[in-house]
Amino acid sequence: MSGLQIHQEELAGRITLRLEGTLDWRTAAQLRHSLEALGSREVVLDFAHLREFKDTAVVVLTKDLGAHNKVELRGLAGHHERMFRYFGVSTGSEPRAYYTPEEILA
Repeated sequence: MSGLQIHQEELAGRITLRLEGTLDWRTAAQLRHSLEALGSREVVLDFAHLREFKDTAVVVLTKDLGAHNKVELRGLAGHHERMFRYFGVSTGSEPRAYYTPEEILA
């Protein structure tokens, strides 16, 4: 069973959580606990290094996301950006009206 590794880096008062491995509903709950432990700190979630990102993780993460933190999302694929927006979480990027070739072939 693959898990999730959360690498924490701090630079200029901003904490980046670089995620590697598999993000599913179970590991998303682990990530939520890590976010809650950071309190009101400014946090960047970097999804770029995930091997697998299940849609169920989005449901777990969006519940109260940003209630305790200023959270910036980075490294999301177009599908997951849309999923976060469906749940009312801003991804910081403008919605696209087209699909990339990678999304069509996936």
